[in-house]
Amino acid sequence: MNIGLRIDADTFRGTRYGVPNLCRLFAQKGIAATFFFSVGPDNMGRHLRRLIRPSFLRKMLRSGAPGLYGWDILFRGTFRPGPVIGEKLGDVIRTASDEGHEIGLHAWDHHAWQTRLNDMNSRAIRRELQQGTDLLTQILGHPPTCSAVPAWRCNDRVLSEKEKLPFRYNSDCRGESIFHPVADGRTLSQPQIPVTLPTYDEVIGHNGISAANYNGYLLSLLRPDRLNVLTIHAEAEGIACLEMFTQFVKMAQAGGMAFVPLKTLLRNTSTIGQAGVIPREIPGRDGWVACQQTV
Repeated sequence: MNIGLRIDADTFRGTRYGVPNLCRLFAQKGIAATFFFSVGPDNMGRHLRRLIRPSFLRKMLRSGAPGLYGWDILFRGTFRPGPVIGEKLGDVIRTASDEGHEIGLHAWDHHAWQTRLNDMNSRAIRRELQQGTDLLTQILGHPPTCSAVPAWRCNDRVLSEKEKLPFRYNSDCRGESIFHPVADGRTLSQPQIPVTLPTYDEVIGHNGISAANYNGYLLSLLRPDRLNVLTIHAEAEGIACLEMFTQFVKMAQAGGMAFVPLKTLLRNTSTIGQAGVIPREIPGRDGWVACQQTV
């Protein structure tokens, strides 16, 4: 059974420390994965303004955010613009690529995308995507072949703008199967590989799930007869939760499961259907996320 493994590197800290930690683990375990990098300014600390929203505050408290992410992340970009990740840490991104991992674009400015997408027109969306693609191309020496929007915030305008960029596929939503998205009545050529499994911060502290039993819970969700795509975060599983994630990898491999980059899942898919992408709320996450529209 294959598990599509996707790593989101949202921040300066996650890229600087979490990505090398995960690369070392993957080298030891013979794993190739897909890394999606935010490469522009790290302004993630500006999310603290959302503490006035009860749902976001509850999530921060439930997940133990200061210990999980670190205070430097929680305040990054609050008093002055954050560092441009790709300019400061391009060597980390190149090393991940040189070690055989698939590299894709996550965002230019993760915070801006996550909080402002609803107000962004097509031109603004294209500018964000192009800035990120250009810097990642400069770092890698070739254009990124895939992308994944921050926080699964995606709409038809985003899908249409991505068609103009050199992505072989995107991973912008939650869902059940690989599909071609339908946007504004038009079937697009770039397939979507949706995330099918919950993330750590969505389930920890809910329904009796703790660090002690999280790995067992996650393994119980895997199915040999369906698409299995897991997102981990360089800031969490790559740093604070590295030991726990290392145990998860050992348990999964001992059970005969293999971790693969998302491109492998696409290559092994013979039939790709069509579906819309719509906003929905899912348990454990603040606000809406884009989801595959199922019948």
